[in-house]
Amino acid sequence: MSHSGKPQRIGAVKQITSHSNPIVKEIKGLVAMRKHRSQSGLFVAEGLKLATDALEADWGVRYLALGPEARDNPVAQTAAAAAKARGALILEVSNAVMSAMTRKDNPQMVVGVYEQNILSAKDVDPAGATLWVALDRVRDPGNLGTIIRTVDAVGGAGVMLVGDCTDPFAVEAVRATMGSLFHVPLARMSKEEFKALAAKWPGTVAATHLKGSVDYRTPDYREPALLVMGNEQKGLEDDMAEACPTLIRIPQVGQADSLNLAVATGIALYEIRRKHLEL
Repeated sequence: MSHSGKPQRIGAVKQITSHSNPIVKEIKGLVAMRKHRSQSGLFVAEGLKLATDALEADWGVRYLALGPEARDNPVAQTAAAAAKARGALILEVSNAVMSAMTRKDNPQMVVGVYEQNILSAKDVDPAGATLWVALDRVRDPGNLGTIIRTVDAVGGAGVMLVGDCTDPFAVEAVRATMGSLFHVPLARMSKEEFKALAAKWPGTVAATHLKGSVDYRTPDYREPALLVMGNEQKGLEDDMAEACPTLIRIPQVGQADSLNLAVATGIALYEIRRKHLEL
């Protein structure tokens, strides 16, 4: 059974030499346009590490494209065999075709196409969780990917995407997760759904906000904690902040106006999880 719960089928191997092949065009569309990713429920992840991470997490895989270098790479061949056993179509392509698919002059030796997996607000269960992060209208895919990676690093339970957020399945976001996308649950919800969830959250609900008067190192973060972070440019909207009982700030002494969103989130996450992290 695949990550999506669909019955498995045995895949096949196909050689592709033409840039105009329909599968090549399909993958190019997934790389280039959010609309294609949304309509198909698929996304692209580049690199052997991400292919291995996806397979270890039993993620649904549609295609696994192998460039010439992958054919003599035992790890890549093992990944291809595993993907084929799970029903994927294995594509043997030239470097030129791989470049066409990924829009890169020097593409990775392995490129995978995977099924999206995202939760709704009603699927978020705080019971037994360590912490969740809620992101209000995050716009930068690199920031989002880095936050997902950091949530994974501290043992967090998942990330909520509130309102009009950037696509977590964009190539840039997926790349920035360094494989953590396959291990950290994501939930997409409206502002109203988030507020309803926050109102009954059993642990500490803390948000970084300009009106915050609490040093981020002060609270006793009760699990499951919920850390709420705002938009890169405008911060957290006031009505979102009102849904969070604890408003925290990270002290600054230099001339910088603010911290990068992913950096600020990382600082807060490591403080929240400080008592639980050991070398």
